[in-house]
Amino acid sequence: MPELDARAVPHALRHATVFGALGAVPAGRAMVLIAPHDPLPLLGQLERRNPGVLAVEYLERGPEAWRLLFTRS
Repeated sequence: MPELDARAVPHALRHATVFGALGAVPAGRAMVLIAPHDPLPLLGQLERRNPGVLAVEYLERGPEAWRLLFTRS
């Protein structure tokens, strides 16, 4: 399963990078995102852009990293 470690992406490019990576995930497939903090603003943006398309499950909740599993419907 592909993983994107957003901690390595410059802050100014992070959301755009995540949008692009998730946009490449085919229906029925999943991707893991590793973030430096709880990405609540990003989750809100994703839902507004594509309502109901991505299911999100927290795999790890800090304190060093947050790991989320995104599954595309």
